[in-house]
Amino acid sequence: MAVDAGSTHVRLRVSTLDGRLLHSRVCSLPGSQFSLNEEISRVVAQEVAAALAEAHEEWGPLRALGIAVPTRVVGPDGDVAGTHQNLIFSAFSPPDGVDVLLVNNVNCAAVAEQHFGAARGHDTFAYVQIGLKIGMGLMLGGQLISGKTGSAGEIGHLSFPFAPGIAPEPGAVERYLGTESLIARVRETWPREEGPAPANTSELLTMAEKGNPVAKAHVERHAADIGALVATCVSVVDPGLVVLGGGLGASPLLLPKVREVVDILTYPVEVRTTLLGVDATVLGIEKLAVERAMGRLLGDDG
Repeated sequence: MAVDAGSTHVRLRVSTLDGRLLHSRVCSLPGSQFSLNEEISRVVAQEVAAALAEAHEEWGPLRALGIAVPTRVVGPDGDVAGTHQNLIFSAFSPPDGVDVLLVNNVNCAAVAEQHFGAARGHDTFAYVQIGLKIGMGLMLGGQLISGKTGSAGEIGHLSFPFAPGIAPEPGAVERYLGTESLIARVRETWPREEGPAPANTSELLTMAEKGNPVAKAHVERHAADIGALVATCVSVVDPGLVVLGGGLGASPLLLPKVREVVDILTYPVEVRTTLLGVDATVLGIEKLAVERAMGRLLGDDG
């Protein structure tokens, strides 16, 4: 069983160890959740219970439960992992006897893109998620990099902004580039003569796709900002390939401007749009959960 415990939705898949999909569910969260909390835990509990209620005998035993969480996760000896385990399990108790795996959601998406999506055939690349929050999954030489405290790829904590008389603040770049801040800026400056302002980024992208000049200008400006962020990541890790994903980053409308800005600011790199869209994270945690279950069955826990 694979669960994407996201900031806006909880997605769940039940599959066999050879990859056959048995059951899937998607549930919208009541409002955007900026951090892992009890509300997410309650919805995870609800969705897992509903999936178990649908289980058939021919499915066989549940051997692993993978949960992708919107926060950093470290190994069993790290304090951070313990804190987040308490949060995800605050309203949810996993089934008895089932192996449970917690993995950062953006890292899961990177795994999925490597095996099923835009990074197939690449053992070094970066997956950059742009949505309600921002983050990066980094694959170097076929190894997913998490760092000593599970913070590798947490680009939402890059120092920002740089300007005279302004001190950088923790998380400021994520707040600026996140979709809620974007749509707030759009609505604040939307000309009356253009009619009603878009209520969300989905409406903004639709209007831009249909040729609305104001919507197109906002999308291009935001794509330029994303390009600058991507260029920063490329300058540090030189991944050769960057895959854009997330609720907003998955839009192909962003790609041309992102590529243009990255080409100007940093080293040569290929930039692609996700092939998996919003399913990247749940497909990645499913892949990792299957690997964990197979390892247990074959007696190879490493």
